[in-house]
Amino acid sequence: MGFFITLDGLDASGKETQSDLLCSALQKQGYQVRALSFPMYGHPGAVPVELYLNGTLGAQPEDTNAFAASTFFSVDRYISYRTDWKKDIDDPNTIVVSNRYTTANAVHQLSKLPKEQWNSFLDWLWDFEFNKLGLPLPDMIFYLEMHPDISMRLLAHRTEETGRKQDIHETNKTHLIKSYEAAQYASDTLGWNRIVCHADNDPRPISDIHSEIMALVTGELLKKTQIL
Repeated sequence: MGFFITLDGLDASGKETQSDLLCSALQKQGYQVRALSFPMYGHPGAVPVELYLNGTLGAQPEDTNAFAASTFFSVDRYISYRTDWKKDIDDPNTIVVSNRYTTANAVHQLSKLPKEQWNSFLDWLWDFEFNKLGLPLPDMIFYLEMHPDISMRLLAHRTEETGRKQDIHETNKTHLIKSYEAAQYASDTLGWNRIVCHADNDPRPISDIHSEIMALVTGELLKKTQIL
């Protein structure tokens, strides 16, 4: 098995940008890299996710309970894993970098539940995906922390610039605020690498965030090389 890295965080936290920069930097260092991004829109396994996010199952995130919604995203990961990227995970010479993963359910679905159920949900989620379904567990997980006020401002700007329609998570301010709190809890509880991506009510420079991520990844890859 190679090395598996996941980046997650609130909407507009910079996940796609940092995933792309990480892949490019690792390739320049001579590594073989496979990039993933979930949900895999347009693929058969992502149909339940698309129905959920586009509002077909309800205009509010809470219209679909945390466990049902989580299974939609799990199906997307499982089908794509079995039909596509399992070969990359199994290749000891490949680094797989994923923009979102199981960790997204530990943010956006955890936030739907009362806090006294958070630990049991995280236990269920980890067991369901990594034991019951047999999906690979990431070697490194990065949580890109962006305050929801900044996320909402960036989302509005992105929509204005690109015309991209926002999904039911992105349009719901209450959901984003709850998800921010859930993400902080999941990150602390599960031991994710937290990268603070904001300062003084503004995003930090993209290059600074990338450098921080690269330093941590390089350190872990060096440890792995020494072990081998």
